[in-house]
Amino acid sequence: MKSNSSIWFDKPAESWNEALPVGNGRFGGMIFGKPYTELIQLNEDSVWYGGPVCRNNPSAKEYLPKIRQLIFEGRIREAQELCAFALSGTPETQRHYEPLGNLYLLFEGREGKITDYVRELDLSDAVARVSFTLDGVSYTRQILASYPSGVMAVQLTADRPASLSFHVQLARGEATWDYAPYQLQTYRQPGYNSYVDRYEAISDDTAVMEGTCGGKGAVSFCCALKILTDGGNTYRIGNNLIVKNASSVTVLLAADTTFREEKPEQSVLQRLDRAAKLGWEELLKEHKRDYHELFDRVKFELTTETCITEVLPTPERVEAFRRGENDQALLTLLFQYGRYLLIASSRPGSLPANLQGIWNKDMNPAWGSKYTININTQMNYWPAETCNLAECHLPLFDLIERMRENGRKTARDMYSCNGFVAHHNTDIWADTAPQDVCLSSTYWVMGAAWLCLHIWEHYLFTEDQEFLAEHYPAMREAAEFILDYLVEDREYLVTCPTLSPENEYRLPNGEKGVICKGASMDNQIIRELFTACIKAENLLSKDGQFREKLSKALQRIAPIRIGGYGQIMEWNEDYEETDPGHRHISHLFALHPGTQISPEETPSLAGAARNTIKNRLAHGGGHTGWSRAWIINMWARLGEGDEALQNVKELLKTSTLPNLFDNHPPFQIDGNFGCTAGIAEMLLQSHEGKIVLLPALPKEWKSGSVSGLCARGGFKVSMQWKEGILTKAVITSDRDREVIVQYGERKILLTLAKKERRELIITDAFLTDWNYDIQDHW
Repeated sequence: MKSNSSIWFDKPAESWNEALPVGNGRFGGMIFGKPYTELIQLNEDSVWYGGPVCRNNPSAKEYLPKIRQLIFEGRIREAQELCAFALSGTPETQRHYEPLGNLYLLFEGREGKITDYVRELDLSDAVARVSFTLDGVSYTRQILASYPSGVMAVQLTADRPASLSFHVQLARGEATWDYAPYQLQTYRQPGYNSYVDRYEAISDDTAVMEGTCGGKGAVSFCCALKILTDGGNTYRIGNNLIVKNASSVTVLLAADTTFREEKPEQSVLQRLDRAAKLGWEELLKEHKRDYHELFDRVKFELTTETCITEVLPTPERVEAFRRGENDQALLTLLFQYGRYLLIASSRPGSLPANLQGIWNKDMNPAWGSKYTININTQMNYWPAETCNLAECHLPLFDLIERMRENGRKTARDMYSCNGFVAHHNTDIWADTAPQDVCLSSTYWVMGAAWLCLHIWEHYLFTEDQEFLAEHYPAMREAAEFILDYLVEDREYLVTCPTLSPENEYRLPNGEKGVICKGASMDNQIIRELFTACIKAENLLSKDGQFREKLSKALQRIAPIRIGGYGQIMEWNEDYEETDPGHRHISHLFALHPGTQISPEETPSLAGAARNTIKNRLAHGGGHTGWSRAWIINMWARLGEGDEALQNVKELLKTSTLPNLFDNHPPFQIDGNFGCTAGIAEMLLQSHEGKIVLLPALPKEWKSGSVSGLCARGGFKVSMQWKEGILTKAVITSDRDREVIVQYGERKILLTLAKKERRELIITDAFLTDWNYDIQDHW
């Protein structure tokens, strides 16, 4: 196995957390690799419970002034009680994601001795493979999810002719992946089709499964399969497709719902017919061309002596790493796995990656496997731009556009505000009303504002003014809502009611509180959004009245403040935290992903941020995968490479499942994406108007290289280093421009032509020449 590009096992999956994921953005599968009963658990990204519903609380406008009064009077308990009645959604919960079903391949034969078993996911070509030998016959299965063809393909071969006999079932119902992995199944029906309306073999090589998700107005779905064989024959009995004595078989699958297609069965069968005409070899070539164009853009290697554990199956490598083995190739694998997962779960035309990407086994999953927009959805897309996968960012912008209509209604009906608002969750229908009745998260109105900063980030990396012109209205409407929602608080303007996701404080009288006014995170998001809107208005030559409004409001947003133990204050008062090791570190938004705290520009705030992180960790913080990933990014922004690496290690040791999925627990994909983004942040930063090379390189990463990372301004950057010192950097630009490049304390101004490839060879003498006083230029 390729130690830095392959996740592999020497046995079948005994649980879902050991299965291997494939996906094409819309259609995903989890590969179990059982010799006698292959199981692939299936997901389609628009299979959700229930249809659209208006959940805006009709009492909100009436009681909002009273809630604000109670907060200003310090009567927090009463304010919180009123929030629960007047500001919660009606009903309280949004829709949730569901699995599509399961594919079973049930093989004929007798039980025998299985040897040479390998199950792997090769990140270099996005193909999962299962191989083993049974009674002297070698069997191989290859599974891919093709974005160009929109199908999943399963290729089965054996090195002895006519050795493949099995029957095929699609099922949707009770989970059945707990079958003994090496036990021959003797019965016909492996699963319960309790959630489908129709399962029919419509020909000797094609079967269709149709149904409707639960809840009023829910989507209808169709999943179909088609079998192609070399040798042998295929026939149907009842709703079973049976393959006898084939030498090779390709099983093609496709799925659609009425979310996108008026007639899902028709669209699915047409797609299968097109794929069947291509055949396995052409599908594989097409899939690899598409995947390589994205995945191969970035390479990352750490030059080190080969670690003995690199040859072990992935779960055993992780266990050895937990015991202290210095397996640096495992870190590069984890980095590239995050890029793979983003390609597999978020492509143009798909929905955005949700809490579990697209991979979900449960009819009612944890937190609904929705879009949690007070950190988790945003973290999913942190690696999109820096790791050269900008196209994978696009589904998020599509969702934001759909949220605008609902968000305008929520803003108007609940808060009497212009613009558009979203709270801490949304779903397939772009719901913007409050989710749950949870004091620590529900009554927070900054979800849309934070999401819209991703529009600005995409522009900063690409400088695509057409994109900005198309999507800036969402940024502006999010800012318009905030302008209307702010209220006077002495010399400041504050959000009220609000909270600091998802933490609580202790009042001087001993009571616990969540609801507040002017939480630090709100102020930091407002500052980022208003500043971005002002710049966008200038770029797009908008009229100056709105810019003036934003500028005046910015002057009255409270500054970031330092509290009693030298920390960044989380609330507008220096309250005691009830949980100092809380997983959320919302008040450090300004450090990451924001841009308001940096060691160079704001050293005192950077020091306070360090204290904040250290205090969180000292009290058990970072105990969830995504929280640990956020801390990695924060340490990287502070230039603390050794601290960042330590938290990468802790993520692997304490929050990683056998298949390298991130563990909240349970599985959440945001930690995978956040870790990948954090490693990129350790190697390259560009958020302060300059390109900073190796800003947080750990001492342990003595020698290595990275190529293809992206910097804001349309730059691609590649680097090599040896014994902790940068030896070579290559920078290319998408357009004619100047850029400041920094390495350590040295800076240089480069003038680059469009598509020019500037190579910087770093020597001791050149480093001396890099002592460039940037002020002289300006």
